[in-house]
Amino acid sequence: MVLRLIPLKILTMEQLRLPMVFKDISDSHKGLILVTGPTGSGKSTTMAAMVDYINKEHPKHIITIEDPVEFVHQSRRSLIKKREVGMHTHKFDNALKAALREDPDIILVGEMRDKETVNTALKAAQTGHLVMGTLHTNSAVKTIERILSLYTAEEREAMRVAMAESLVAVISQGLCRTTDGKRAAYHDILVNTETVKDYIIRGQNDEIHELMKDGEFDGMITTNQALFNLYQEGRITEETALELSPTPNEIAMMLRGRI
Repeated sequence: MVLRLIPLKILTMEQLRLPMVFKDISDSHKGLILVTGPTGSGKSTTMAAMVDYINKEHPKHIITIEDPVEFVHQSRRSLIKKREVGMHTHKFDNALKAALREDPDIILVGEMRDKETVNTALKAAQTGHLVMGTLHTNSAVKTIERILSLYTAEEREAMRVAMAESLVAVISQGLCRTTDGKRAAYHDILVNTETVKDYIIRGQNDEIHELMKDGEFDGMITTNQALFNLYQEGRITEETALELSPTPNEIAMMLRGRI
């Protein structure tokens, strides 16, 4: 069994130094938001900050489905109800279907582990709910590929359309040690613009990644760009940036001013 320390206090987006686009994403009224990353990357902390922001800013009915419940939110402007897998329900999918009968505005799904949960989440997103979920993927494009891999070749075309119509954003997160001994989050952020929708439907994933590099206006950023920003701020070393980069050759060129 792995034990993780979870802070009692929910940190705000400002305290976590999350990009401004997180607020824009959290202000969405419907669709699917995916926060992804490996175990220990701070997904739960980031999701808690997003729910906290919504709770302070919007009168919403929020249901969270977690395994286990990690953060306890006090209802402010929003009404927040919690469900724990193993205590209130046996499966994420069962809890998600039950939650839809309670007329929520927002549903947080701790993990989208299987095809059934993804199917229900997409249906919820397509019928006017905002669904927030997590996966263990380390990039925005790989997240789309991971979801599509749950389906047969015959099913994927329809699923690409469903994803394109439902997706709000994918936020892939990692954590790194900073020069002052603390930790900082870095992100790979895909925002679902009209061009991105077209690429998802066509299965042009390489084009999606290239678009992210030039998508700053829409709030997009790649892992390499995020690491480079931390390096420029003096928060991480060149060695750390190279170690964590998914494409070290590219970030090496960025560090040397060639890109």
